[in-house]
Amino acid sequence: MIALGDSVVVPTKHKTLLSATDLTCIREERILFDELSFDINSGDIVQIEGPNGAGKTSLLRILAGLSRPYSGQVLFKQQPITSCRDDYQNDLLYLGHLPGVKSELTATENLNFNLTLMGYYNFDSVDILNKVGLFGFEDSLTGHLSAGQHRRTALGRLWHNNANIWILDEPFTAIDKKGVCQLESLFIEHANRGGCVILTTHQDMNLIDSQTLKKIQLDYHML
Repeated sequence: MIALGDSVVVPTKHKTLLSATDLTCIREERILFDELSFDINSGDIVQIEGPNGAGKTSLLRILAGLSRPYSGQVLFKQQPITSCRDDYQNDLLYLGHLPGVKSELTATENLNFNLTLMGYYNFDSVDILNKVGLFGFEDSLTGHLSAGQHRRTALGRLWHNNANIWILDEPFTAIDKKGVCQLESLFIEHANRGGCVILTTHQDMNLIDSQTLKKIQLDYHML
C-alpha cells in the first residue's frame, strides 16, 4: 500500500527525475509492496516509511538498480534503468544501511577511495571530513572509531558529488542531533539545486517551511 502526500506544497512544477511504475516486490512468500507507482521530481525529499520488514530497503535497492522487482520497472529519463544503466549510475549516489568503510584504512583513505571510485579526483578530503565532524580523526583508522564516526566517514561523499539522485538508507543512524540538523540542511541545499533525496529513517524530519517533504508508506501482507 502507498500513501504519498506533501507535508508542505511548493507550487513550482519540477521535472521528473525518477519514476516507479507498478513495482511489486516479493520476498520469502511475502508481498512487501504491490503495484507501487510514483514520480520523484527535482526538489523532492522523499521519506520511505513503514514497519521493520515492510520492504523499505528492498525498495531503495530496486530504485538504485541493485535488485530487480518481481514486476514493474523504474524509469530514468523515461527509460527503464536497465537500458540506460551507465547514464543512470552517473547521476546516482546510493549509500546503504551499512556504512561501507574499511576498518584497516583511515578516515581520509576511506573517503579518498570512495570518491575516486565514483570518478572524482580534485577534492579536499580533510575539508570534507571537517565538515562532517571528523576534525582531528582524519588519520585515525576507522576500526578505532565509533559507529557514528563510521557513518560520518561514509556520509562525506555527500559533500562532493554531482549526482542529482541521492538514495540513502538510514543516513541518520548513530548520528547526534547536531549531525542530523547538518544533514537536513544539506538535503535542503541539494533539493534547492534541483536534485532529489530518497531516504529511510525512523526519525521525524524537521525541514524548513519552503521545502517539500513527501512520504511513501509501505505495509506488507502474506501471500
